[in-house]
Amino acid sequence: MDFYQQAGVLVFGSRLRRLSETCIGDINKLYKQQGIDFEAAWFPVFYLLGRHSTLSVNDLAETLSTSHSAASQLVAKLQKKGLLKALADNTDNRKKMIAFTARGRRLYMQIQPVWNALRQAMNELLAESKATRQLAPALTALEQALAAKPVYQRMHEQLQPQPLP
Repeated sequence: MDFYQQAGVLVFGSRLRRLSETCIGDINKLYKQQGIDFEAAWFPVFYLLGRHSTLSVNDLAETLSTSHSAASQLVAKLQKKGLLKALADNTDNRKKMIAFTARGRRLYMQIQPVWNALRQAMNELLAESKATRQLAPALTALEQALAAKPVYQRMHEQLQPQPLP
């Protein structure tokens, strides 16, 4: 029996991370095989900028539920690669807006077939069985439950002394 299956819920997060790393590794392998200089970690920025012409770093961080620092670091990396540019906000010059450079826009267009293939592959994977068809809704429910009450809080409550009868 696989270690992760044997250890069960004790390694639940590790199993999710392992699945994520497997998927991300395969996606990055495909980008490379297709000759596309793109990393899966850049997907959120490209996806959001593909839907909006500009975006503030604060909005990016908030949308991705990540720190401003992490969002800024990713943006800086993409700026250094010449894929993003910083713009001043029309209403607040202190606010940093980001947008695609011409090179970034070309890359965005180049990766669309890969994203379409990814969407089809994931839909196929999730449709393979009754259990996999339930996975996406189950993940959403799990995310909502964790937002309402994190694992830390649940563990802390379990470690509290129980009152004697």
